[in-house]
Amino acid sequence: MQKAAQTREALIARLSEAAEVEHNLMCVYLYAAFSLKDGEADGLTPAAAATVQQWRAEILAVAREEMVHLLLVSNLLSAVGGAAHFGRMNFPIPPGGLPADMQVRLAPFDRDTLQHLIWLERPDGVDEPMGEGFRPLLRYARGLASDGPRLMPHAVDYPTVGALYAQIEADLDALAARLGEDGLFIGARAGQVDATLVNMPGVTSVACLASAHAAIRAIVEQGEGARIGDATSHYARFKAIARDYDVFLAADPDFAPAHPAAHNPVMRRPPTPDGKVWIESEQAAVIVDLANAMYAHMLRLLVQTFGRAGSEAERAALIDAAIAMMHAMTPVAEAANRFPARDGDDSCRAGMSFATLRSFTPLPAGAAKWRMLRERMSEIAAGADRIAGWHPKLARARDILGRADHVFARQAEEFASAPVPTPGALVAAPRIAPAPTVTEAVDSVEGESLTLLFEGKRCIHARFCVTGLPEVFKANVEGPWLDPDAASVEALVSIAHVCPSGAIRYVRKDGGPQETAPPVNLVRLRENGPYAIHADVDLAGHGVMTRATLCRCGASMNKPFCDGSHVTAGFAATGEPASRDSAPLVVRGGRLSVTPQPNGPLQVRGPVEICAGTGRTVDRATSVRLCRCGGSKTKPFCDNSHLTNGFIAE
Repeated sequence: MQKAAQTREALIARLSEAAEVEHNLMCVYLYAAFSLKDGEADGLTPAAAATVQQWRAEILAVAREEMVHLLLVSNLLSAVGGAAHFGRMNFPIPPGGLPADMQVRLAPFDRDTLQHLIWLERPDGVDEPMGEGFRPLLRYARGLASDGPRLMPHAVDYPTVGALYAQIEADLDALAARLGEDGLFIGARAGQVDATLVNMPGVTSVACLASAHAAIRAIVEQGEGARIGDATSHYARFKAIARDYDVFLAADPDFAPAHPAAHNPVMRRPPTPDGKVWIESEQAAVIVDLANAMYAHMLRLLVQTFGRAGSEAERAALIDAAIAMMHAMTPVAEAANRFPARDGDDSCRAGMSFATLRSFTPLPAGAAKWRMLRERMSEIAAGADRIAGWHPKLARARDILGRADHVFARQAEEFASAPVPTPGALVAAPRIAPAPTVTEAVDSVEGESLTLLFEGKRCIHARFCVTGLPEVFKANVEGPWLDPDAASVEALVSIAHVCPSGAIRYVRKDGGPQETAPPVNLVRLRENGPYAIHADVDLAGHGVMTRATLCRCGASMNKPFCDGSHVTAGFAATGEPASRDSAPLVVRGGRLSVTPQPNGPLQVRGPVEICAGTGRTVDRATSVRLCRCGGSKTKPFCDNSHLTNGFIAE
């Protein structure tokens, strides 16, 4: 082990290098996962298709955990007075850019690449081969000519990543002894990121020496330097994939689970071409450019959440937009592997190069920041729209980005124009719901005093309408079945308001009040059924509404809306879960943002009370993730079961 850091500057430099290590590992793992084939459609046998799908899920899970490690290191940096560090060198990284023999490069998944991933995650004291073709061409030892005192931080070598973290722990102990814990941990805890903001288990804030050591132990035990025999470590998980891989190779020496993606793809002619592939095909270059733009904007959004990030609502909007970028980036990066890097040469496909911006310095607070971030989001969404027809994966990315752009545009405009809050401005006035937009999917019937609207796609057949006003809602008849003049306006309004799905709406013509959002935002849990939401809801991709019934069984064919599939699917989920301890909300109404996460939960942002079927309060929150895969053991709350049960939903 090296001599412990004598200055805060040296500690910040060491932590910044650790952040770059985690960041680079995340990119390497993502690149390998993106290159994997998609089942039988890509020529795999049924058995191989199932196994490769498991490999993809495992590698992506490890990559997500590397992101957790990056966020933990950023919290450590913030805690000791530094700033979150998301910068890194572009691939391939030259000798000396990382400790010792660490060679990280973008390579498609094969047995040699897998062996290199194993080598990167090896515990201290374990001897693993580096992987054929991954040994650096130039051996370079980092260090100074002498160990005399230096004011400037300098890079040294470590045999493993685990050893780097052991050095950081020694640095923290030494500086805490010299400066005192209060003198070392001078950063604002409010400027860090934790699990209340980001949907990544394990992200915790750092405020003292004990929490700093806990964060480092979590990183080391989960991946680098994990204990031998720990089946959950990155090292053990990659070793398990290797055992499966060797079984397939023994049966078929030509087994190829991945597309022939480029090694170290670059977007411009490299001055030193050895070991790099220049993406010359214009079509492939456009796809990779889009993936890189999404990656860079994701990092920029994350940077804004640390330090001078503003209110919790602002930070939540930034995190949600960054997560949307992550989800949309995956199909674009996978699509790149379907296009040749050079026209007419299908032996080498393109691949995302993870090119970075020169700077990720936090943007100055204020309206300009929000308008700049919104502008860039819209540019990226437009870029995805232009090429959506090239491949189904690009169309999927276009859809994710379109929804994210819609939500973020509204949020950014609100934050950019919001006045400075005053003590008397905590409770928002009731908001008039916008007049319903009439589309081809909505039945619209003009009455004398009211236009009655019915959207069959959202109907869950609660039957309040046909039982409450059968003369208006005529069940089982041929021809016209809606007669708004057969009842009073007030009776029709009352029936509309008890329609839980929002399928029944109205526009009054008599000068009476239109529907208003409720004073308290509510999510009601239906026994063995959906979520019934009554609030000023902005449902991503579907606009603003006051009532919606959203699927929580995972089986609806009309997600995110319920279509009654919970009945035929035999879904079981209590409408009377135990109450959580929660404090009364200061603000109980106002805008409620509901964003269905791709292949994941409903992310709810804003004041909300979650109620049992009897009306009892289950929880009060300003940010909550609600299960929609049907598999959570902590229903209605998400426990990340969607990551392992194969849940698919936009």
